Amino acid sequence: MNELFFDHEGRLRSGWRAVIFFIAYTLLAFALVGFVVLVIAPRVGIAETATSPLAVAMPFAISAALALLVGWACSRLFEKLPYRSLGAGLTRGWLTHLVIGLVVGGIAFLIALFPTILAGGIHLSLNQLSPTSGIIETLLTTLLVLAVGAASEETLFRGYMFQTLLRSGHTQFAVGMTAFLFASVHFANPDFDPISWLNTLIAGIWFAVAYLKTRDLWFPFGIHLAWNWLQGPVFGISVSGISGFASAPLFRATDTGPAWLTGGNYGIEGGLASTFALLLSIAMIWNLPGIKPDPEMIEFTSLKRPVS
Repeated sequence: MNELFFDHEGRLRSGWRAVIFFIAYTLLAFALVGFVVLVIAPRVGIAETATSPLAVAMPFAISAALALLVGWACSRLFEKLPYRSLGAGLTRGWLTHLVIGLVVGGIAFLIALFPTILAGGIHLSLNQLSPTSGIIETLLTTLLVLAVGAASEETLFRGYMFQTLLRSGHTQFAVGMTAFLFASVHFANPDFDPISWLNTLIAGIWFAVAYLKTRDLWFPFGIHLAWNWLQGPVFGISVSGISGFASAPLFRATDTGPAWLTGGNYGIEGGLASTFALLLSIAMIWNLPGIKPDPEMIEFTSLKRPVS
């Protein structure tokens, strides 16, 4: 029974470390978000503007902060690792990884978009119904909101829970489990269907591969942000079934189907064009030259560390 929980050197096994992180994060997130929404928000007037950028970004910001805080606590308690091991600090090469991530995410989205345009499934036109000031405001405010949203998902799904399994050599399990969880949390999104789930699962693998390439969160964060920002505020397409938060996009998209290609109301992430783009991008990232992790980050996530 003791071996079920601890390795031969008396350390808690990686699966239990991941479970403890997830339970602690979930309990704190529900408690803190509930307190903010029910107690704080009404007193400062946020509840009256539920669609404002601040109201939308607040739960994501709380989630990201908790994922980093709980991840840091688990790192110190179970593995004697510093905060920077989470890959969210300004480690060597972080800015390069972020910029390349933004470029890769943008290219991947365009690879998904072009087949739908060429097939006549999506028609784009410049937004001439909104003033220029409104379009600029939308592009800037949604960039902030989507950045916080991407940060919350990357710190949770590619943060401590994923990394502690890597340190035990369970790479394939870590990638598969976190990708499954990432896809499953989107079940509540509007118009979610089997293709959407499959693509979101592949996207989870995509972000995990990006993390493995650099061993920090900046690369997958940049990819995640660029894809979502281009999809919604720039091209006017629903992001994972969610529309309306980009009130004045740069382009307006008309989807005439077929939905299996374009994704329909869910957005391009629900179509096979996205499946092709994601799989191609995974291969592109894995073979991308000129990008490598900080040696210290390799050590933090290496099997050379004597943890189980």
